[in-house]
Amino acid sequence: MNKKAALFLLTLWLSSVGSLSAQTSSSLDLFNTTALRPSGQNVIPLFDGWFANTDGTYTLCFGYFNMNTEQSLDVPLGEANKIEPAIYDGFQPTHFDPVPNPTLTRLYRHHWCVFSIIVPEDFADSEVMWTLETQGNKLSVPGLLLPSYVLDEERSSGRGAVAPYLSLNDGPPTFRGRKGLWEGPRIAKVGEPLPLIARVVHRESGSWLSWTLHQGPGRVEFSRDELRLELADGAVTTTATFNQPGSYVLRVQVINDTERQAEPTYGFEFYCCWTNGYVRVDVLQ
Repeated sequence: MNKKAALFLLTLWLSSVGSLSAQTSSSLDLFNTTALRPSGQNVIPLFDGWFANTDGTYTLCFGYFNMNTEQSLDVPLGEANKIEPAIYDGFQPTHFDPVPNPTLTRLYRHHWCVFSIIVPEDFADSEVMWTLETQGNKLSVPGLLLPSYVLDEERSSGRGAVAPYLSLNDGPPTFRGRKGLWEGPRIAKVGEPLPLIARVVHRESGSWLSWTLHQGPGRVEFSRDELRLELADGAVTTTATFNQPGSYVLRVQVINDTERQAEPTYGFEFYCCWTNGYVRVDVLQ
């Protein structure tokens, strides 16, 4: 079996780990103890699935699995972190957080659909390939319109889940879904906190938000990187402080799973329904 085929099978398995955890906890525990380590492990690029858009195009969703519980990795855009065909290159993350360790919701392992790519109506059996090299190992995963990988988007008919509406400014929230709400660029200075706001509307209270670095040449420190909004309609704020100049993208994900209100990220395991937001920031010296 070649590396591409092997990785695709691994992707299929990793992507189903969360949904299997309730039924096969012993297998998941074995996986956690044998494959996850504090550092020195790879980041595995993952294809999370796809959904159809109203204009006839399709959206492909990609995430990743960092096998390190403590070590984050940074891989600049280029030969070690590229999307092919090149027309789709540039949306993928360059910063890869360790295994998630939230304190305001349940634990989860996979960084779900952190970016998406829109492909044309005639995409058919073509594929988009994400190649990522970490720890000296180069792994590639294809994104394609595999029937078994079709996703619910914005709302789930089976579970009744819906993605929160999001705004990243003072305007009312009018966007939801994984294609992502983009803002900026905003201007910041090294060492000076940049205010960030996320306005959220959902039919129920208890939305969970997480901010992180998506792309950028340096480090970012958030005053609060994980938040929970105990209102159905409200706003939460944080700040981001950058340690060096350059062009950055910050990512926020918002989810509210009413099936388990105490654990809003439960919906990640069902691949629906949350909203991605991205803020471009130009940081000056």
